Amino acid sequence: MYSTGNKLRISLFGKSHNECIGCIIEGLPKGMEIDLDNIERCMALRKPADGIGTPRKEPDKVIFEEGVTDGKVSSRYVLLKIMNTNTRSSSYSGFNITPRPGHADLPALLKFRDFDVSGGAQFSGRMTAPLVAAGAIAQQFLAGKGIRIAAYTRKIHDVEDLKEHPYEVIDSSKGFSTRAVSEDLDAAMREEILEAASENDSVGGVVGCMVTGLPIGFGGIWFDALDVSIAKAMFSIPAVKGVEFGKGFGIASMKGSESNDQYSVKDGRITALSNNMGGICGGMCDGMPVTFNVAFKPTPSIGKVQRTVNLDQMSEDTIEIKGRHDPCIVPRAVSVVEAMTALTVMDQLLMDENPE
Repeated sequence: MYSTGNKLRISLFGKSHNECIGCIIEGLPKGMEIDLDNIERCMALRKPADGIGTPRKEPDKVIFEEGVTDGKVSSRYVLLKIMNTNTRSSSYSGFNITPRPGHADLPALLKFRDFDVSGGAQFSGRMTAPLVAAGAIAQQFLAGKGIRIAAYTRKIHDVEDLKEHPYEVIDSSKGFSTRAVSEDLDAAMREEILEAASENDSVGGVVGCMVTGLPIGFGGIWFDALDVSIAKAMFSIPAVKGVEFGKGFGIASMKGSESNDQYSVKDGRITALSNNMGGICGGMCDGMPVTFNVAFKPTPSIGKVQRTVNLDQMSEDTIEIKGRHDPCIVPRAVSVVEAMTALTVMDQLLMDENPE
């Protein structure tokens, strides 16, 4: 198992091509009613869209094995699982000898004895399915506290959304297959993915996320800082290579007079005149919406011939990957970003409410 969290602890288990995958959620309030419809909606958003996603289709039915009785949390531990029903391990034959560039194959094969590369094993994006289910529960809990989370596709390869959007616009991305926020961007991003697929290639992109409803001072400091915790959660998602809050690396080109979010009082509330810091200062919320961007690498499994090594012969070799792979994982990753954000924020909220 692989675990994270303090008051809300998530323990992930299984592999991409095992019988099932799942997680144990520790710390949900007893008696909390589980919104099964919301879980189903979140799981549907993670599924591949026709044409721009992998042909592998999974029903992703969430099964509560323990801890939920009559639709309510009945114990400190909730065990959920999702069956793997559509696997083709034969497509991965040979990768234990000629590891795929860009994957975890090479370090995993040299680190773990008898490592099975089928489906990417425990390193596969398939492992995010139970996290999305757990995140849906966390989002439900946070919504009851007035805290909302929404993410969207900001960039796919060369197509970039340069505008800053309010929450309602970001949330509307659920209506588009690429998770863009408009028909024009959705069409342009879709074309970018299809073009890469036609060339046996892949593309990456950027997911933007916003959290609203957090009070000033929400979050920890140092190693439990809100941005630290969110960044850790984002980097735990397979294929993530970068995270920035607010203007991120762009702040390096600003002067202090430009980057500082100066304060004001509006309608009896403290607010800021800009949000360059992404709503977080000193690891705590400054009252503005928390905003951050997450960079995803192109899907490493591509049909083009690539150079690799032959581990049996310790010689150079080539590889041409077949099988069912997403030419771009960004649209599916949007729901994963939302889920991991929700789990992180709920964990910090429970720590605030129940400090040790």
